[in-house]
Amino acid sequence: MSDINEAPDTKESPDRFFADPLNDAARDLSEVNAVELISTVSVHLLSAAALRCGLAEDGEEYQDLDEARAIINALAGLVTAAAPDLGDTHARSLRDGLRSVQLAFREASVIPDIPGEGPGEKYTGAVA
Repeated sequence: MSDINEAPDTKESPDRFFADPLNDAARDLSEVNAVELISTVSVHLLSAAALRCGLAEDGEEYQDLDEARAIINALAGLVTAAAPDLGDTHARSLRDGLRSVQLAFREASVIPDIPGEGPGEKYTGAVA
């Protein structure tokens, strides 16, 4: 046992005492395939968009259409770009969810966007 006043033993690495969260996260991500990762991120974006469109149980409390617009735009870009890699089954369900939040946004808007100019519609086409 060392005395408090002695210099610490420099042979021991401090890494053994502290986990490296970046390496742990990289290791975790390396075990997830691309389709699963894209799908998971898309579902999180869908959930956030639905919440911001006011679709939660206490919807009006969380409704923020400016935030919803940004999230839906990002989601539409991701789903559109990733669709060829996702395959029909995954892409179809994500497109359905995207369309649902786009319609919810349109219904929640006091002043509706012109068809084709709503959130994400530059990627998906007009939603009606």
